[in-house]
Amino acid sequence: MRELPSIRRRAFLGSAAMAAALLAGSRGVLAAVPPRPNIVLILLDDFGIGDARAYNPLSAVPTPNIDRLAREGMRFTDMHASSAVCTPSRYSILTGRYCWRSRLKKGVLDGTGTNLIDPGRLTLPGLLQKAGYHTSGIGKWHLGLGEGEATDYSRPLRPGPNDHGFDYYFGIPSSLDYPPYLFFENDHVVEAPSAHTDGSKEPRGVFWRAGQIAPGFRMEQTVPTLTDKAVEVITSGATRRKADGRPFFLYFPLPSPHTPWVPLPEYQGKSGAGTYGDYAMETDAMVGRVLAEIDRQGIAEDTVVIFTSDNGADWKIEDAARFAHRANGPWRGEKADAWEAGHRIPFIVRWPGKVKPGSLSPATASLTDIMATVAGALALALPDDAAEDSFDLDAVLSGDRRAPVRPNIVDHSVDGIFTIREGNWKLIMGLGSGGFSAPRTVEPAPGGPLGQLYDLRADPREENNLYQQHPEIVARLTATLEKLQREGRSRPRSA
Repeated sequence: MRELPSIRRRAFLGSAAMAAALLAGSRGVLAAVPPRPNIVLILLDDFGIGDARAYNPLSAVPTPNIDRLAREGMRFTDMHASSAVCTPSRYSILTGRYCWRSRLKKGVLDGTGTNLIDPGRLTLPGLLQKAGYHTSGIGKWHLGLGEGEATDYSRPLRPGPNDHGFDYYFGIPSSLDYPPYLFFENDHVVEAPSAHTDGSKEPRGVFWRAGQIAPGFRMEQTVPTLTDKAVEVITSGATRRKADGRPFFLYFPLPSPHTPWVPLPEYQGKSGAGTYGDYAMETDAMVGRVLAEIDRQGIAEDTVVIFTSDNGADWKIEDAARFAHRANGPWRGEKADAWEAGHRIPFIVRWPGKVKPGSLSPATASLTDIMATVAGALALALPDDAAEDSFDLDAVLSGDRRAPVRPNIVDHSVDGIFTIREGNWKLIMGLGSGGFSAPRTVEPAPGGPLGQLYDLRADPREENNLYQQHPEIVARLTATLEKLQREGRSRPRSA
């Protein structure tokens, strides 16, 4: 097993394909081919690109564990979430498809939202499950449970994670500020939400909505409880692999540092960014617990770790005025916006033997690309009706900067405003942020621009709208976006 990191890609792919072909063969035959790596995908919630010191040396939040991943892997500087809010980003990660192609055209699901992923659609865990992986998910689901108009938590939660490729799932239904507040395991509630919470609105960030809650559910214990479960999955996965050689996939979507900001006492007052910073610091510590268990099990060399966030931080102008901290780095706006801070996110890949430690990539990419990248590395074919917006980042991870992997990327604000990016040019199909920042919407003036066009190389802060100065670029990008919408895919079909 320890020989995997030193094997070059061609040999790895050939061996992986042979392993898949011989999966039903004898254990002795399987032992003769290199094993596939375990995969751990850590997804934070509302964690900004300026929160980790690996991205922002002036960050007021200590993040030693995320910084360690950056030292040991590749850090992307132009990665995008495909959406500036939670549900659509998660959909894109697990399906390799832009969420606006689904029934959800804007916004997010709440705690009673029903199943969003179409039955039978191939997902990232489903792909790995078919390849022989044991697949687990621990954390915030937020992709809907059950059928009908609203989730009935007294009944089996189907369709749910088990119907979309997960052998095991333990988590919470939605964001930690949407009721009902409870844990579910596979297709059933762990403790019924028979109590009521009046919710909370202050102080800033300590927010959750009123509604049903399980009597034993505690907001501040949610993140530690989920981390305990993630550590258990790694322990059992390592034990299982030693017994039968089966690799594991862990999807670990933490619900922090999204509101409510409820750090444990040992983190309170420890950052320089208030309660939010303390909660982000706790979140980094949970990442550290996962990395420590990988080390303790002796599987670090055989495990790919992917770290990212679902969108930008909920860090407002008032927060930046109060604290010397820029959660979204130098980018304009915040979570939910069409502007860069809404969807430009941290993304780190640690892949021993493949990714050069401490490397940096300026490649423009999307969270939709995770699925095709994993499939490519494991020599798994993607059918044309799956991962329609996912591109293989193998060349980027191998250090090749010669050509862009993607011809374009599309992002989406909470209000459903589209952006399309080609090279340094970014077109926003409307005026205003389309999200939480003011102005949210702007009516076009007579004879004025209908949208926003920015040259991000010359104007990374998106302050100089060139919409009317370059009508030819506006026309070209608009036509490309309409083509992508019309054709239902951006990844080329198989030959």
